[in-house]
Amino acid sequence: MTRRSRRTHATGAIAALAVLSLALAGCSDDSPQDPGSAAPDQAAPTTATPSPTRSYPLSEPPATVPAVSEHEAARGPGWRPGADGAVVVAKGSEELADEGRLIAQELKLDYRGTNTARSGDVALSLSASGGAPESYTVTVRDSIVRIAGPDEAGVFYGTRTLKQSVNASGAMPEGVVRDRPARPQRGFNLDIARKHFTAEWIEARMREMADLKLNQLGLHFSDDQAWRIESTSHPEIVTDPHLTTAQIKRIIALGQRLHIDVFGEIDSPGHLGAVLRAYPQLQLRNAQGVPRQGAIDISKPESAELIDDLLREYTGLFGGRWFHIGADEYQALTVSDPAASYPQLASAATEKYGPGAGVQDLTEGWMNDRAAVVRAAKQTPKAWNDGFFTGGSVTASKDIEVEYWTGKEIGARPPTEYLAEGRKVVNLNDEYLYYVLGEPNDFTYPTGRRIYEEWTPLVLRGTTPVAAKYSDQILGGRFAVWCDLANSQTQAQVADGIRRPLQAVSQKLWDAERPALSWAQFQAVADGATS
Repeated sequence: MTRRSRRTHATGAIAALAVLSLALAGCSDDSPQDPGSAAPDQAAPTTATPSPTRSYPLSEPPATVPAVSEHEAARGPGWRPGADGAVVVAKGSEELADEGRLIAQELKLDYRGTNTARSGDVALSLSASGGAPESYTVTVRDSIVRIAGPDEAGVFYGTRTLKQSVNASGAMPEGVVRDRPARPQRGFNLDIARKHFTAEWIEARMREMADLKLNQLGLHFSDDQAWRIESTSHPEIVTDPHLTTAQIKRIIALGQRLHIDVFGEIDSPGHLGAVLRAYPQLQLRNAQGVPRQGAIDISKPESAELIDDLLREYTGLFGGRWFHIGADEYQALTVSDPAASYPQLASAATEKYGPGAGVQDLTEGWMNDRAAVVRAAKQTPKAWNDGFFTGGSVTASKDIEVEYWTGKEIGARPPTEYLAEGRKVVNLNDEYLYYVLGEPNDFTYPTGRRIYEEWTPLVLRGTTPVAAKYSDQILGGRFAVWCDLANSQTQAQVADGIRRPLQAVSQKLWDAERPALSWAQFQAVADGATS
């Protein structure tokens, strides 16, 4: 067979779009479609000699973001949506009905449900032979597009490839696409605590994410400034404006249709200012009685009871595969002598964990206890990297995923230390992946170009990658919007500012190889495929 991959066409990818368009130009509705017919620009034969067989150039890979992993070229007209075409689902694959209806709507085709494919159709099926999660195959032959995968997500991503290819060139090229992601976690993190984003805005971003094959949306909805999702167990902590539980359920339902797992974050024991305004008796105070902003007193049993109530409510509301427990920037650990400044924490540490235990151990134990609540909800806990400590009596549970964002905070160790411990890590490197409104604390708005040309999932801290031997422990990454100076940008400005970075992140998380296209070429493909 002839195998064509992105790398084969590193210098000619944009030209390939033009070639494909030209190759398909003769396949309009009013041109002959029978391979035995004369070409449209050929005069009718004056003798009885046989008509020449139409010749097609070898097809080029479809223009998509992210680029497909492999394309097996073939000679043929490809496929384009037509008035007689429809989307069908193979017998035994009826669970693909949602995917079928969506791509039919997007391509303005009929949906014929469970049926046999005919010329002009798009046929969806689950592969009996299995395959890697989220992988898919798109086969274009005999004027039919067949999309198959081992799971619904894979088939859905195949429809995203078809949609983008039609957007870019009006057609899907002849041949076979085989595709799969390099990383299982690929997503977007949004701070809705410090800035209220409407449900409609979030849903619009989710549709963009889905077309880019991003599969996670993390919502940071609790912080010192506000608590932005309705609570039925503790309504006294909720800030206006906020998202209602009905809106969150709608967002989650959209995520299920788009194969995006939506999960929440309750950050503790720091970043709890909104909660502590309703519960000032639980605020951490030092030996002189001075309160610490956003920090809850983890020596008090009532603190754990309150946070666990909230964790049970919101793990139940979100119901996904993950939940984030925060654990970063606990102010008790930012002083030179935590035990002297917070004797109540030191006393609680020795009482719970024995002689020699300190404030760090009490803090680590707090994270483990909150992780246990998440685990009881059959969800995987996530926590920020500066909540994981070393050298104490208490060690963080190994099943908590490390969300590595910085090396600048107190307690933040180099990423190789977490990896050497065998931990699973997710990349949210603040050097490349943090879009912080107002650009405080030396942050600058990240650009898609810098992500595309410099960053990889191995670059967890700063600009230096970790050793490739740790690659399998890096589960993926998320691009994050943080709203430190909330009024610095409108919702529309945020949407515009993150468009290119999300496209670049999508490419780098889907494909483990160095991109074949230049940045200029990538932008041109993105503009055509995702318009």
